[in-house]
Amino acid sequence: MQKVSAGIDIGGTNTAVGIVDDNANILAETSFPTSSHPVLEEYVKTLADTINSLIKMVGDDLELRGIGIGAPNGNYYKGTIEFAPNLPWKDEVHLADEIKKYFSCKVIVTNDAKAATIGEMVYGGAKGMKNFVMITLGTGLGSGIVANGQLIYGADGFAGEYGHSIAIENGRECGCGRRGCLETYCSATGIKRTVYELLASNRCESKMRDIPYEKLTSKDIYDFAKQGDKIALKAFDFTAEILGKKLADLATILSPEAVFLFGGLALAKDLIVEPTKQYMEQNLLPVYRGKIKVLPSALLGTNIAVLGAAALVH
Repeated sequence: MQKVSAGIDIGGTNTAVGIVDDNANILAETSFPTSSHPVLEEYVKTLADTINSLIKMVGDDLELRGIGIGAPNGNYYKGTIEFAPNLPWKDEVHLADEIKKYFSCKVIVTNDAKAATIGEMVYGGAKGMKNFVMITLGTGLGSGIVANGQLIYGADGFAGEYGHSIAIENGRECGCGRRGCLETYCSATGIKRTVYELLASNRCESKMRDIPYEKLTSKDIYDFAKQGDKIALKAFDFTAEILGKKLADLATILSPEAVFLFGGLALAKDLIVEPTKQYMEQNLLPVYRGKIKVLPSALLGTNIAVLGAAALVH
C-alpha cells in the first residue's frame, strides 16, 4: 500500500490541496475558494471532501500518512490559525482539531513560509543540511530558520518573522503597523514601491512611467530590466543591496550553510540571487566570508506551498 500525504496551502482567496508521494510528486491537486466559506465547520467539511475526492482519483491502494497545512498565522504548537487578517475566520480557530473529526491521521499546521522551508529540507536543495535559512519573496517576505536540523518555532510558534525586522529606520510603512520592515523593500510589493520612488527622483527614460501603479507587476519590472531599463535595473540593485545587508546581519546570529530564495521575485535569478550574495559578502564579518551560499530554491516552478505542507508530516 502506497503511503501519501495531503498538503494544503490556505490563502485568503483560494485553498490549494494536493496528494503527494515520497518522491515529491503531486499525484493530484485542485483548489477551491477560501473566502466563500465564512463558517469554519463548512470550510473543514469542504476540505475533507476535497482530500477524499483526490485520494479516490489517484487510486484505492493508498494510505494517508497525514495532513500538513500551511496558513497565514498558523501555529505549529497549537494547530491553530490565530488572528489572520486575510482569512474569513477571525480570532483563534482550532483548525487541526476540526480536521481530526474527519481523519484519524496526524494533522500539522504551520505558517506558509515555514511549510516552504520544510519542503526545501525534505524535497529540495537543503536535503542533508542542518543549518539554513529560507526567504520567500512573494507579496511579502516570509522566512524559515533551520538550526541543528530543527525548524525554529520559538516559545509561541511564531519565531522567524525576519520580514518584520527593521531594514531602514523610520522607513516605509508596513502592514504590520511598523515602519521600515524588510518586506516593504524586498518583496514583489516592495520592488514596485522602489520603482515609483525612483521614477519620482530620476529623470531618465523608462517605459514604466506610462504604467499605472496598480497594473505594474514584479514580472514586468524583471522584463524591463532584461531590456536594459535603467529604473528597473536600479530597483533590482537596491532590493538586492538591502536584502544582502540584512542577510549579513542574520549570518552573525545563525552562521547558516546556505540561504535559499523562493517566490515570484526569486525567479529573477540573475538580477536578485547573485547581487544579493555579493552585497551579503561585502557586509559579512570576515570569519563568515566565502562560506555561506545564496541559492535559488531547488523547487522554483513547483507548488512548493503544497509540497512543503505535505512534508510537515514526514
